[in-house]
Amino acid sequence: MVQWTEEAEPGRPYWWDAAAPQPASHALPEKCDVLVIGAGYAGLSAAIAAHDAGAQVAVVDAGHPGAGASSRNGGMFGAHPRLSWDKLRLRFGADVADAVFAEAAPALDWAKDLIRKERIDCDLQETGRIQLAWTPDHAAGQRALASSVSKKSSVVARILDRDALRQEVGTQRYHGALLFPQHCGLHPAKFHSGLRSSVERRGIPITGEAEVTCLDRTGTGFRAHTPKGQIRADKIILCTNGYTTRAFRWHVARVFPLPSYLIATEALPANLIGHLAPGRRMMVETRARHSYFRVSPDGSRILWGGRASMRTLETGEAARRLQQTMVEIWPELEGVKLSHAWWGNTGYSFTHMPHVGVDRGLHYAMGFSGSGTVMAPYLGAKAAWQALGDARGETAYCATHLTRHWLHPFRRPYFLYAADAWYRSVVDRLENRRAG
Repeated sequence: MVQWTEEAEPGRPYWWDAAAPQPASHALPEKCDVLVIGAGYAGLSAAIAAHDAGAQVAVVDAGHPGAGASSRNGGMFGAHPRLSWDKLRLRFGADVADAVFAEAAPALDWAKDLIRKERIDCDLQETGRIQLAWTPDHAAGQRALASSVSKKSSVVARILDRDALRQEVGTQRYHGALLFPQHCGLHPAKFHSGLRSSVERRGIPITGEAEVTCLDRTGTGFRAHTPKGQIRADKIILCTNGYTTRAFRWHVARVFPLPSYLIATEALPANLIGHLAPGRRMMVETRARHSYFRVSPDGSRILWGGRASMRTLETGEAARRLQQTMVEIWPELEGVKLSHAWWGNTGYSFTHMPHVGVDRGLHYAMGFSGSGTVMAPYLGAKAAWQALGDARGETAYCATHLTRHWLHPFRRPYFLYAADAWYRSVVDRLENRRAG
């Protein structure tokens, strides 16, 4: 049974205590050069890039800007490839694999520079990110990945054995780790708030509660229909990722929403935090449960996220599952109260890789697959430059492409119900057995 603090608000993200998403009530313009659909990281970054390249820009969002994944994620800020070089080669070819690896460090540097140039106060800290090997096989895979990263990119990656790992995390459950020392942690809601302020300083209108319900293609561009009226645009950039609506069926068939759940503990003693996470890293696991965890930016509590379920789950049950997993790693947290529990959608592609592209004249950046804190703003800008014919839009993520899958023939990802049962009944048990 989960114990809650007196001030707990289950369902409300911890990040909203400092930077809750606000409504955007700007009147919808009649026309613009570039209409950006979606006001998360990718959309706001696209708006900034298009404006600074000389376009007249407008932004619309189906709800409050930033109320989705941009203010709900774990605040882990890194851009190493999610897949090994060999897997990328098999899916896209060796040249694309090389290019994706080569673009990792520039993408991270670009995103850091964006924060500096726009003077965004978002608690950015170069904590490093550590990937924790759940099984001996996972540790072997990390050694292969570290070798590929070193050969194919300028990203720094270091292998840690079990002895070295004691300096990073207070548990004996892992068989080694892969450390990315240049990765960072930040406050995701403050990051979004800063991007929004940058957009508004440029005089770019943002209209909330303006879901695009229909998109007409005209001889000179597009006409978007929303509850706030219609707007004509020469170019459109779709940046909705895990919150894409049925009006965009082509994209819904290729990028599906996968819920990720998080909890925040009550404030903990400093010596306990120091014991649990002496390295103060962003931490992620290799097992299919996809646990990821960190110390909060102010150093006061543990934030823990993961795959409590692959479908929508009641908040209290999700919190119970996450807390149970957390206590398996850190028994010292048995009985600790929770102050927050929440969830949000990540937008996953079937290749597990983001993509920037164009479909019948509609430009888009999506499928970030859990790496959106850096890749969403980076690729949002790339999509904007591509829409305007700007050479800065060149990226390896044009060649990753989005694919359909026979398991997902419907508008909604019903296959996740079966996948959730499979992972909980088979995969999790098998990985636990192999972990020893």
